[in-house]
Amino acid sequence: MKKSLHKPECFKEITERILRLKPKLQPEWGKMDVCQMMRHCNHVLQVPLRKIELPEINPFFALIGKITKREIQIFNNGIPRNMPTFQKLIINFECDFEEEKENLLKTLEEYRTCFENKNLPKRHVLFGTMEEKDWGFLEYKHLHHHLKQFNV
Repeated sequence: MKKSLHKPECFKEITERILRLKPKLQPEWGKMDVCQMMRHCNHVLQVPLRKIELPEINPFFALIGKITKREIQIFNNGIPRNMPTFQKLIINFECDFEEEKENLLKTLEEYRTCFENKNLPKRHVLFGTMEEKDWGFLEYKHLHHHLKQFNV
């Protein structure tokens, strides 16, 4: 079964995993601490909410993004570790753990409302054309990737 943030049981699973995060957890990989990871995930969720706009990319990278989206969907595989990301989504400064956890959970609820109101964008700068099922699947995969990074 492909998991999706749009399925109530998957949404609940992600929420419960976020609630299990602790300030001192160490990552299995990457440079972000747990607080930075939560802010990064919050920013990624703000893209379909149209609160963060990503810059256009060159056609070559856009093609790679579309191929990557298809590969993840076909093989239901995970996001590669230490994959490059947009500069706007990189968090490399200190932040407050409790504030970031609260903000991430709030943005997650905003995302669910946006989905329920059928207001998700039809396009992503990197992944190209997006349907509701694409957003739910890829947002779940992204959150799962980072929660797994902290063994949650």
